[in-house]
Amino acid sequence: MPGVDHCLQEAMAIPGAVGASIVDYTTGFPVATTGSAPNSDHEAAAAGTADVIQAATSRSLFVSAVPHDLLEDLIITTAGGYHLLRLVQTDFDSRLVLYVWLDRVQGNLAVARRRMQKLADELVLT
Repeated sequence: MPGVDHCLQEAMAIPGAVGASIVDYTTGFPVATTGSAPNSDHEAAAAGTADVIQAATSRSLFVSAVPHDLLEDLIITTAGGYHLLRLVQTDFDSRLVLYVWLDRVQGNLAVARRRMQKLADELVLT
């Protein structure tokens, strides 16, 4: 999948990016990975990403007041970094999430969110 490789290369070009992956959140399988992963384990990071997405999408706690509104992204902050999870929205039953791990000092959360939105949109077009 050339679109996946390009997407991950571009994700790593986001200032402060430490690692990136594309995850099938129904299975927890990492479709593609690059860079570092928390605890140096891309498989465990993918499984954790899937757990977080499934929890957020299956609970009414995160339901919007806007009818048919969809979850776009989730941000988890730690003292040293940001974990951004961007759902890849398609016209069919999408199961992919773009995950980027940012260094908190070198990264810019607003810039990263905008770039990830663009990357997720481009991934659908490829």
